[in-house]
Amino acid sequence: KLYDTQKLSSEAKDVRVSFFKKASLADGIKGLKEGSAFRYIAQSGIEASEHHEGALTENIDHASWVSMNVDRAVGEVNSRVQSGLSFLATVGSTSPFIGLFGTVWGILQALTAIGVAGQASIDKVAGPVGEALIMTAIGLGVAVPAVLGYNWLVNRNKNVMGQVRAFAADLHGVLMGNRNVAKR
Repeated sequence: KLYDTQKLSSEAKDVRVSFFKKASLADGIKGLKEGSAFRYIAQSGIEASEHHEGALTENIDHASWVSMNVDRAVGEVNSRVQSGLSFLATVGSTSPFIGLFGTVWGILQALTAIGVAGQASIDKVAGPVGEALIMTAIGLGVAVPAVLGYNWLVNRNKNVMGQVRAFAADLHGVLMGNRNVAKR
């Protein structure tokens, strides 16, 4: 995910510098990398602008049609950027409970052993209970970095998606100002 957001952020910088300075949108698209999220959004917008015809779309004005298609493309990019983060969130939220379960299980085993032995001296209690608490420490040791990493990645994604949305808004503006967008 870190690599994906770094790549998208780098592409956003390149797009800001060069895309809208091209002679046409077709030239702008040629300057974008194959498989780039920005190229996908630009192609989606241009295709929507050029293919606003047919009985089903005649009730939708051109601006709304292009906007819907550009927004849909941005949504797909956002889905790709967010994918996989739910696993990290799940690890961060469940690992303390798994550790706590291990602790409870360990204490239960320790108390059972004490009951069988018939003695409740401190040395019989402290060792097994201390071992059981290690599970809680491990659960927290997994949870804290996972939650911190998740929050950091979510924040990076928000920043990068802000750049993607800004590009999409600028692209929409250009598409609305130029009916012959591709100039092929």
